[in-house]
Amino acid sequence: MLIGEFAQRTGLSQDTVRFYVRNGLLTPQVGAKGGRNPYQMFTERDASTARMIRFAQSLGMSLKEIAEIATELQREGLSQAREVEIMEDQLVKLVQKAAELAELTDYLRAKRDWVARGKPGDEPRFTDETLCLASPVTGLR
Repeated sequence: MLIGEFAQRTGLSQDTVRFYVRNGLLTPQVGAKGGRNPYQMFTERDASTARMIRFAQSLGMSLKEIAEIATELQREGLSQAREVEIMEDQLVKLVQKAAELAELTDYLRAKRDWVARGKPGDEPRFTDETLCLASPVTGLR
């Protein structure tokens, strides 16, 4: 399939598809049509790869990490131990992110409730300085 159909099928923009191709994440076949600029022909396997890239990104992996794993996979394959290692790394990152989000959610609920009650008493404070610093404009913490 050509890039337009491929983009539509995968839900990616054509610019994103081109970016993935330039960075070696997708390797479409080059067709005979197109003259000096031969058409790139994408397959169902490319579509599957694109879905895996998007899934890996949703897990928090960078495109650099994804490209490194893809290169490793193409060169020597991934052993069971390596697959488990990759998944374990992502699980650790996701658990950490979930804890950060839970802390942010708790703070926002407390702040919302405090404002809804007319701001009685002390304002709820966010305790983790690395996640949410006071804004110089609003004074929110």
